[in-house]
Amino acid sequence: MTRRLQAAFLDFATLGPGVDTAPLDELADVAYYTSTPLEQTVERLDGMDIAIVNKARIDAEAIAKSDRLKLIVLAATGSDNVDVQTAEQRGVGVANIRDYCTAAVVQHVFALVLGLTRKLAEYQAAIYGGAWQSSETFALFDFPIRELSGKALGIVGFGTLGKGVAQLGRSLDMEILVSARPGTSADDVPSGRLALEEVLERADVLSLHCPLTDATRGLIGETQLRRMKADALLVNTARGALIDSRALVAALKAGEIGGAGIDVMETEPPRGDEPLLEPGIPNLILTPHIAWTARESRQRALDQVAENIKDFLAGGSLRRLV
Repeated sequence: MTRRLQAAFLDFATLGPGVDTAPLDELADVAYYTSTPLEQTVERLDGMDIAIVNKARIDAEAIAKSDRLKLIVLAATGSDNVDVQTAEQRGVGVANIRDYCTAAVVQHVFALVLGLTRKLAEYQAAIYGGAWQSSETFALFDFPIRELSGKALGIVGFGTLGKGVAQLGRSLDMEILVSARPGTSADDVPSGRLALEEVLERADVLSLHCPLTDATRGLIGETQLRRMKADALLVNTARGALIDSRALVAALKAGEIGGAGIDVMETEPPRGDEPLLEPGIPNLILTPHIAWTARESRQRALDQVAENIKDFLAGGSLRRLV
């Protein structure tokens, strides 16, 4: 009798409720763990052929001590939580998933932008406070509203997500400004792109979609915020550490930019000392890393994990990193 493959999903809770696991269960006997601290990784991978992980760490020790381990599948695109080099040295495959949440993220970007430009939170609060009920006119005008048509949308990071945001921006008749890679010298800016400094100065809305690297950590700080228009909006659905949050809070309080929509923070869940958590920061919308979390996106993520495993078993290299 052929032995069934054994797999462990070390942090299944990160995919949220309502995800159908049938595509995985057809391929292997899967142990689903809500979360796994690093000190329990070795124990939980003992005897496993396949490890599935989203944000939990798999370090060199865990890989070295997992004698049966053949494949690590990331239920995410980023791989910084897995020691990929050690996996490659020991002949363990590593695969990730890609482009599974584009629609959800793009829609969330514009939910933040529209929330800020249409002043949705402010007007809802005004209604609950009785302002509309006591108004002498049929509409309230307390908070100025802006149209997006004709405005400039700056995009930093022009992969699948950035291109999706650009496509929707064009449908709203926005001008698209695509930044060159951060750190690119003025002489090396590719055709069709602009230096980041020019994008900062011209954009009415700036949306970040670049990965977090040594070159992009703290990409938007005090200097960059001062380059932006006083009524410009900053949206971040990428990585929290792209922005100096203290500088952003100071700029919002001083009215140096028009507003910000933030879905990600440097530490998640955020700690109590996170500057953006201070109550009463003006023109700020915070969401708890939910841009990607549409049920369709989460199911697509699991389906791609299963596809990677099935392809690996057939001798393929679908979405392989090593």
